[in-house]
Amino acid sequence: MKLPGKIAIIGGGSWATAIAKLVLHNADSINWFLRRDDRVEEFKRLGHNPAYLTSVQFDMNRIFLTSDVNAAVNNADTLIFVTPSPYLKLHLKKLKVKIKDKFIVTAIKGIVPEENIIVSEYFHKKYKVPYENIAVISGPCHAEEVALERLSYLTIGCYDIEKAKVFAHALAGSYIKTSISEDVAGIEYASVLKNIYAIAAGICSGLSYGDNFQAVLVSNAVEEMQRFLNAANPTHRDVDDSVYLGDLLVTAYSNFSRNRVFGTMIGKGYSVKSAQIEMEMVAEGYYGTKCIKEINRHMHVNMPIVDAVYNILYEHISPMIEIKLLTDSFR
Repeated sequence: MKLPGKIAIIGGGSWATAIAKLVLHNADSINWFLRRDDRVEEFKRLGHNPAYLTSVQFDMNRIFLTSDVNAAVNNADTLIFVTPSPYLKLHLKKLKVKIKDKFIVTAIKGIVPEENIIVSEYFHKKYKVPYENIAVISGPCHAEEVALERLSYLTIGCYDIEKAKVFAHALAGSYIKTSISEDVAGIEYASVLKNIYAIAAGICSGLSYGDNFQAVLVSNAVEEMQRFLNAANPTHRDVDDSVYLGDLLVTAYSNFSRNRVFGTMIGKGYSVKSAQIEMEMVAEGYYGTKCIKEINRHMHVNMPIVDAVYNILYEHISPMIEIKLLTDSFR
């Protein structure tokens, strides 16, 4: 395996666009899959993604842009998947090229719906990719700030730490600092949970709870995250590291956080459907809430915040009532 070799990016959203910008700092060229033909043509004409991070200009001579996922993957050594988790299986169904011997990187902060497993596990079980050839990207890093070249930190998780080092070097730059970890499953679960907690923070904001309560909410969220991670993947980790706590903080507090925005709309009285339509972007935490709830039916971890968000989003319980019950459980 040539690492990182030729890199292909699968996905056309804001995070995919930000990652493409990072990769092209160190790579001569990339393959890039966007699912819509019209977006591909407009991208080629404008020199930037027509729908996301439109301020980021690209040298189109260095990008093989295509709506054919097989063409993007065919001659690539490293595949970076940056699609919303609900659409991953849809894209992979069209894939005819064997990916068992490629290096798979997931920047998807979600769980594969219906399967209720993290993305790395899905690639291993469904496509027989060895765990040592699967990596994850996470950390407190909004795509919008990458576009603005603001200093950001990313963690690359891989069971093969040498491969993690090589790929981390491929992303590092003047405004991107990278670190490495072997806690692949923990990083993936944490990236799902922080989206759920950001929805909770948004709901509370929409209900006019203030900063004092938000601090208590996030403190309890950290403890809840640690309980779940210890049950799902017991290993040595420091939940205060930026890939866990830092990612939770930025997602819960930032105005760039689509999950917080989604939660705020719910707290203000929007239905789930109307909030999704108005946002025009996927709030991963909505899907992640149901997946984590299903997973936890077998694990029985005490997760009052996840339970509250699930009750609001899926059981249609009043946010005002549900959050009041949640506040009584906090300390």
